[in-house]
Amino acid sequence: MFYKSTRGKVKGIKFKEAVMMGLAEDGGLLIPEEIPYFSSSDLIRLSALNYKELAFEIISKFTDDIDGDTLKGIIEKSYSTFESDEIIPVVKKGDIYIAEIFHGPTYAFKDIALQFLGNLFEYILNESGEYLNIIGATSGDTGSAAIYGVRGKKNINIFILHPKGKVSPVQELQMTTVSDKNVFNLAVDGTFDDCQSIVKEIFADVDFKKRHSLGAVNSINWARILAQIVYYFYCYFRAAKGDEVNVVVPTGNFGNIFAGYFAKKMGLPINKLVLATNENNILTRFINEGDYSIKDVRQTYSPSMDIQIASNFERYLYYLYGKPETVVQKMDELKQYKRIKFTEEEIKKVQAEFASYSTTNEETLEIIRDFYEKYDYILDPHTACGVNAVYKLNLKGVNICLSTAHPAKFYDAIYKAIGKYPEEPENIRKIKNLPKRVFEIDNNTEKVKEFIKSKLI
Repeated sequence: MFYKSTRGKVKGIKFKEAVMMGLAEDGGLLIPEEIPYFSSSDLIRLSALNYKELAFEIISKFTDDIDGDTLKGIIEKSYSTFESDEIIPVVKKGDIYIAEIFHGPTYAFKDIALQFLGNLFEYILNESGEYLNIIGATSGDTGSAAIYGVRGKKNINIFILHPKGKVSPVQELQMTTVSDKNVFNLAVDGTFDDCQSIVKEIFADVDFKKRHSLGAVNSINWARILAQIVYYFYCYFRAAKGDEVNVVVPTGNFGNIFAGYFAKKMGLPINKLVLATNENNILTRFINEGDYSIKDVRQTYSPSMDIQIASNFERYLYYLYGKPETVVQKMDELKQYKRIKFTEEEIKKVQAEFASYSTTNEETLEIIRDFYEKYDYILDPHTACGVNAVYKLNLKGVNICLSTAHPAKFYDAIYKAIGKYPEEPENIRKIKNLPKRVFEIDNNTEKVKEFIKSKLI
């Protein structure tokens, strides 16, 4: 299996090189040159596997430069940190299947990919004798999951940028109370989109990237998407009996739902992929109206989706157009005009595969309250956006909603909705009195680069 860039100037690279490259050197995102396909008989065979076995069957299709036993060991190590033996419990509440993809060390779905990626980095670096400086931006969950994936590992430093004061208190604590010397938290005076822009600008400086051995953990790294593809298959096998399903995905950065899009291209019987957004609804506007224009970011009860620039959207554009030159043109259009124009025919093609609904802050609390009263089950604010999309779109058939975070990570919103706090896991309770280690920094790419250099001397 070889990988290529969405922008056409990088191609023919193997998986391990793609992992270490992160963002392609032409500024594009890496994708596999071919897509493995599972037939209906393959799906029947895969449906009998547990999560780790299934992960090996799917991931091994993309990683032929890692031997099977080594890959099995990486997968085993990655998911041994999860609190649930199932890795992802799937529970039915009313007519919705809730897939709890948050049982990892930081209680967010990002652990699924970042525990895997952290161990993958460790294996590749041990093999090569090289070192890696990871740079990432977070709207809340990616940062802590990435930190927990690589904390204390040899030959790795990690620098995580988060928007100062714009992540939940628990999300901030999970990042800033990690005392390992290879972890650096940067609180940026700006939005998540500002943080993400800084990271992309740093990676676009190819000389700086190579000189300081930079790597990516954001969902621009293909390995993140690959690990997430697995749970679409797993959840389908737990909820469906051979029928097509609708999968509802709370998303802001298009990475989580792109993994579902890829799973569908690999043969998984998905009818509609539903993007559930909050008031930062660029993806909903794109799907429903063809309006992909950047607006100001609004703070909501679901901060991990407080995003206007969806970094994984470029991967989807590649499959929409099939031409790297068109992807380059569209991304230049976005950079220059802060919007991308689409034809009616293109939007019809999008709507054949995707649906979307944008949930307001007020609706978020209402759904949490109503769902709790009806099923004695607490949704986190992001999952509430997903459940609301099922109801408002009146989706027929089997509906799976991905539950992306433990409600205890957003206790203020939960209290506003139901009048009590959710029960906190022990690993969240114990970090509340730990000292914090964080560096405040200006919203400036050069300042961030100088900080990174200063810590590597």
